[in-house]
Amino acid sequence: MHVREALAIALQSMRVARLRTALTALGIVVGVAAVILLVGLGTGIRSGFDESFGPLSTAIIVTKVNTSLPGAHPAKSLTENDAQALAKPGAAPAIAEVTPFRNGQAVFRNGTKEFRAGVAGVFPSYLQVRNREILAGQMFTHQDNENRERVVVIGTKVVQYLFDGDVAAALSSEVKIGRLTMKVVGVLKSAGEDQDGTALVPLNSARALFAGANTINGIGVVAAGVDHVPAAIEQINQVLDSQHDIKDPGLRDFQTQAMLVQLEKVNKFLSLLTLFVAGIAGISLLVGALGVANIMLVTVTERTGEIGVRKAIGARDSAIMKQFLIEAVVLAAFGGLVGVGLGIGLTVLGGWVVPTVAPEFGAPEISVLAIIVAFGASVVIGLVAGGFPALRAARLHPIQALRH
Repeated sequence: MHVREALAIALQSMRVARLRTALTALGIVVGVAAVILLVGLGTGIRSGFDESFGPLSTAIIVTKVNTSLPGAHPAKSLTENDAQALAKPGAAPAIAEVTPFRNGQAVFRNGTKEFRAGVAGVFPSYLQVRNREILAGQMFTHQDNENRERVVVIGTKVVQYLFDGDVAAALSSEVKIGRLTMKVVGVLKSAGEDQDGTALVPLNSARALFAGANTINGIGVVAAGVDHVPAAIEQINQVLDSQHDIKDPGLRDFQTQAMLVQLEKVNKFLSLLTLFVAGIAGISLLVGALGVANIMLVTVTERTGEIGVRKAIGARDSAIMKQFLIEAVVLAAFGGLVGVGLGIGLTVLGGWVVPTVAPEFGAPEISVLAIIVAFGASVVIGLVAGGFPALRAARLHPIQALRH
């Protein structure tokens, strides 16, 4: 029997039992569509994460450690001199930006309205180190810091309490921070409830708020590139070891934390989560395989008489087996094609809906690899699920088959 003839018989069989064919193919359709959609969602979440937090991959945070080990010197605080040593030309070639930061709390006032918020004295590069963005206005400049300009960039929560959420009214207005009057030059984009109640001022201007001390809470460093992060950490350790007179690396009174390490852990988790979810979707394909196997067994039973007639007139076992294998593959491939169309459609729909409902997540992305794997799996399912029924049909004895 030619393949074309077997294919025509398979299609005729599917047309005769349309409802049974549709119900059998439904398991394949759902499984293939689920794999494509869930992989697309996982890929979109990873892309959104990379877009949102990718800039942090070059960020390194240096903070003080209170050492209490035997033989250790009393822990020294980080100072602006430490930041200047790191920023000194040639001292740390792998470092692109350095920003010391000093945190505190202060009461903000605008007329009769008051709000207690966090204040950070920083350099303009703080935005890159902490992955923050300006919603309106602008960030103060290095020249503002040099001139000790009394300017401030406030968070959206501060705007809400002092200006009733009116960003336009906040810009260019003056607010009182403690006993100092400062001009609002920018508003930070929202970054979560815990970060929106903060304000940034030039580090040199912050001295007037914090009694002019030289100590700082930490140092933010931006490496020249992702590949330079290890070298940047090594150079930070060398410079600060010299600054703090550290002879034994195990007794350092400071620590460095590369955000790249944390991001890689999260990325690995997201990858595993995507595979896990896709694996769960694959169970639907397994259920579909059982459905195909079941319907092919029923088909063989129903057509036992037909098989006997064909064998009696000279049909070979291989021809009978080929016919039922082709029917199983056509049934599974049909379900796979419909599933691919449904999966792509749902993924495209998700690309419109997700950014509206949950903008913090990335829009689902169509994965060509997922489509190929899911459809290929549906075809393999047809071969495997139809194999035993086809073999059973081929082994029927003509006389026994004719009795049916």
